[in-house]
Amino acid sequence: MSIEKVRAEFEALGIAQRILEFPVSSATVELAAQAVGVEPARIAKTLGFTMGDAVILVVCAGDTKVDNRRYKDTFHGKAAMVAYDQAEELIGHAVGGVCPFAVNAGVALYLDVSLKRFETVFPAAGSSNSAIEMTMEELERYTSATWVDVCKGWRQEEV
Repeated sequence: MSIEKVRAEFEALGIAQRILEFPVSSATVELAAQAVGVEPARIAKTLGFTMGDAVILVVCAGDTKVDNRRYKDTFHGKAAMVAYDQAEELIGHAVGGVCPFAVNAGVALYLDVSLKRFETVFPAAGSSNSAIEMTMEELERYTSATWVDVCKGWRQEEV
């Protein structure tokens, strides 16, 4: 189970006790926001893409969508979502629990600047009923991800 992989990774970091597990599903942004008790924008959703043999994860605010032009300009290819039935094999987590922690070797991790609006956000922790609250600094440190600007729908001029 992938939450156990995340828990083991977090044990080594001394933060496993911070994992939140819910008696209800947190598999979508809306469900996670209800479970945590925050606005949907503060849910850090993790989107998986493929480019040839490469797998890319972009963690972004829950109220955003990928901007195809920005994505193409950043990654030099078209945004192609990981197929539902391939997520666990390619990423290491099933849809609903996809997160940027304890992922398969070779998966590239990125954090979208849409997250920087918030003091803390809530990414999943490897299952469809878990999350962990993290600051931007923690998210960056624990994922070793690179910051990108590939999402739309959150800037004042876009709303």
